This record gives sequence, structure tokens and C-alpha cells, in this order.
Amino acid sequence: MTTNPAIRVEKLNVSYGDSHVVKDLSFSVAPGESYGIVGESGSGKSTVLRVLSGLNRDWSGTVAIEGQVQPKRRDKAFYRAVQMVFQDPYGSLHPKKTVDDTLAEPLAIHGIGDAEARIARAMSEVGLPASFRFRYPHQLSGGQRQRVAIARALVLEPTILLLDEPTSALDVSIQAEVLNLLQALRQERKLTYILVSHDLAVVAHMCQRLLVMQFGRGVEEMTAATLAARSPQTDYARQLLTASEGFRRVG
Repeated sequence: MTTNPAIRVEKLNVSYGDSHVVKDLSFSVAPGESYGIVGESGSGKSTVLRVLSGLNRDWSGTVAIEGQVQPKRRDKAFYRAVQMVFQDPYGSLHPKKTVDDTLAEPLAIHGIGDAEARIARAMSEVGLPASFRFRYPHQLSGGQRQRVAIARALVLEPTILLLDEPTSALDVSIQAEVLNLLQALRQERKLTYILVSHDLAVVAHMCQRLLVMQFGRGVEEMTAATLAARSPQTDYARQLLTASEGFRRVG
């Protein structure tokens, strides 16, 4: 018996005016897999996440989530199953809402009871002390804010997390903590991830397979082992790897 992919994208196209930003893109992600999408700025990778999450409704092609083909406008049940963590922990939290308000809001929208237990569990899972519950974003560090954003995504108990450069706005010392937290959560909750990043080291650490995008197209799909062996097939993927290593090399 074959299992439906958790995410299936076929011939996805997205245009903004005259700009064709995603071109005939197809890929699938197995349940429980962590899948990376990498490429330079403007390659279309964040646009793909916006389509998957329902934020962008202007596209053509097929998007199926857990075997269900998705309409442009998603229903409430979709948002319980699929949540997104954004790049900027400073911009994604409301400055006048406490951590408690932020975590309670999605539960209220979806009419879910046992808010107390769910909020306590989500905070505990992301490593935030209970004493932080009534703090405001300005009272938290960047890493703590991103933990709140992850807790907000988890509080609805989704099966899929879409991660848009989730550590790029954080100090390098904090990045590893947040990535390790995300890895542990995926294993504990058996979550499916799509991680968008320009940083190949992050993707190699987090993902089992990855798709390299250039100018809106998927140019190569490879495993993390292929990336670790530095043996991509395409010139562009090799250039991306070399550039990434050059940027990260110290001493």
C-alpha cells in the first residue's frame, strides 16, 4: 500500500504582473519528511511557501495536502493541519499582545477548548518558562520571540510546518538552538517540514532531501547525503555550494 504524499505540487506557476516567478514547479514530500528548498534571493522559494500556506491565491497548477487537492481559498480545517513560521521574529508578533494572547488567539479562532493545557504544553515544548506567559515581545530576545512564533504554530497541533528562513534574523549563537529545537519537535510530533533557506548548511543539517531553485524553476533535487558529499549534478547547485562554503569558512 502506497502512502499519499503529505505535500504534492504539480506544475505550479505564479506570476506578478509580467514577472513569472515560479515556473512549472513539481515536487512531493513524504509524511514526516523534512524537505528543503534552497536558492538565491528572487529564486521563487518563499513564493512557493506562500502558495502552500494559502497566503498567495494567485497561482495555477495543483497543490495537494495529505491527499486533498487544495482550492485557492483554504478552509479552517486546512489551517489546523498546516502552519507557518516566518523569517522575522520581530515582525511576526503583535507588539501589544502578551505571549498568552498570541497563543490563545488561534485556539479562539478555531473554537478549541482546553486553552490552558495547550498553551502550557506549547510553551514547555519550545523551552519557554511559564513565567514568560504574560510578557510582551519587547521583553523577549530574538530567539525567545522565535520560540513564541513556533509555539503559536504548534498550539493547533498541526501535521505540517512551513518554515521560511526561520533562523536567518537571529544571531549565529542562537540559530543552532532554534534549529535543534525544530528538529526535536519534528521527531516528537512526527511533523512534516518544508524549510526554505538560502543557507545550504542549515538545509544540510535539517533536511533529508532538498530542491534547488533558480529563476523560478526547480533545477535539481538531491538528498542531504549528495549535498554532504559535495556532488550535485548541476553547475548552478555546485556554484551555490561553493558560495555557501566560501561565505562560512573561517580561518
